[in-house]
Amino acid sequence: MIVNSLSHQPPLPTHKNIADGLEKAFLTEMLKYAGPKPIEGSFGGGIGEDQFSSMLTETYAQALAERIDLGFAGKLLQ
Repeated sequence: MIVNSLSHQPPLPTHKNIADGLEKAFLTEMLKYAGPKPIEGSFGGGIGEDQFSSMLTETYAQALAERIDLGFAGKLLQ
């Protein structure tokens, strides 16, 4: 069986989608430094906290990116 083309082409990313992704990445990096630091010692979360804190930071960044506009889309279109 030979397949010459796909029946459904995925949509190309728009400037808005690219800007939203850039804002999320920017906020993720900012929250890594400005967010809460892991607790050391007996009350710390250990390696599990290290693994899941990055996912939580990304979730916070996504929530912030959906609620605020940093203006990256406007800069991309200039």
